[in-house]
Formats: sequence, C-alpha cells, structure tokens
Amino acid sequence: MKPATAAKKLGIYLPAAPESFQQGALTRSEFQELQSTPPEWLVQLRLNGPHPRDVVARKLGVSASGLARAGVTDALTTAEITALLQSPPEWLVRERATQATVRAENSRVNEANAVKAARAAERDAD
Repeated sequence: MKPATAAKKLGIYLPAAPESFQQGALTRSEFQELQSTPPEWLVQLRLNGPHPRDVVARKLGVSASGLARAGVTDALTTAEITALLQSPPEWLVRERATQATVRAENSRVNEANAVKAARAAERDAD
C-alpha cells in the first residue's frame, strides 16, 4: 500500500508522519499492525495533528468545500481547531449553518424517498 493511501486510511496528514513511513510502501499486515497497535508517533499525530483537511472539516462541522471557501488550505492542529471552535470566526459560523441546512435537506430527501419506496412496495404487494 502506498504511503498516501495508508495515511488517508489512518486519518493522518502524510507530511507530518515520520520519513520512514512516507518513503516506504506498507504490506497489509504492516498496515493492520499500525491499526491494532499504533506506535507512539501515530497516537500523537492523531491526537495533536496536524490533521488532514477531511479530519479538520469533520472536527469543525463543515464541509471540505467550506474550508476552501474560507481559504483554509493548510493542515490544522488540534489546538488550532479548538481555538476556532471556542471563538468561531464569521466564516465558521456561516459554513456550519450551511452544513446544517445541507444535512436537513438530505434528511428530508431521504425520508421522502423512503415514503415513495414504501408506497411502491405496497403497490407491488397488492
């Protein structure tokens, strides 16, 4: 497995990983070993960051696109994420509201689709 793939699956920012991890390919058993008994560097990287964009977006409650719109292109540490959450700038408040609207709309569409599927199943049963 390529280091970039392994980093994505582990939820870590590849440039912050040790050089030995960045340079070498991993076997499946090595990857499973990292997952089951992570070394200290992996534990610290997951706890303190820097974190990749998808993790930053999830921790902030926004989309990756929202981060891009706000101009957040760099990886952030846990401390930086916590600081943003404690005193959210206007872009974060706006993007979180946008994300909440998107989630509500997705939920509404899923419920409507479930109702349609149930009606179709009733018709097919008759």
